[in-house]
Amino acid sequence: MPDTNAAPAAPDEDLMALYSRRILALASDIPRLGRLPAPQGSASRRSPQCGSTVAAQVVMEDGRVGDFAQEVRACALGQASAAVLGQVVIGRSPPELRAARDALEGMLNASGTAPAAPFDGLEVLSPACAFPNRHASILLAWDAVLGAIEDAAGNDEA
Repeated sequence: MPDTNAAPAAPDEDLMALYSRRILALASDIPRLGRLPAPQGSASRRSPQCGSTVAAQVVMEDGRVGDFAQEVRACALGQASAAVLGQVVIGRSPPELRAARDALEGMLNASGTAPAAPFDGLEVLSPACAFPNRHASILLAWDAVLGAIEDAAGNDEA
């Protein structure tokens, strides 16, 4: 029988639970780190709340991401999000990436469901729903890649 007199989990314990082994494993192995030799588009995004930054570079091929690199300076949650992005970004169209980003934001803000495959790896970040101050960092990589794609489109028109 559970102890009904037990104290609720302390905020520090909740925060520690947030940083699961899966999140830390993703954060320690981020794909596509670095810079591209000749990007068509680039963008950087920064979270004013925590100071995390992500810079993204893309090469577009036939309306899809043909090559991608990222520089990630973020907390483990932002790094884990960038890792999932790095695993699936190649071959994706801007609408696919926008839909995944918006689904991720919906999952975080409304405790909704994780984005559909191939973005379902973002489910690992669902415990962050309870920590709104972490949401901006989690969205940074997605906002940066979308900004880089917009930059590439603008460079094509020039």
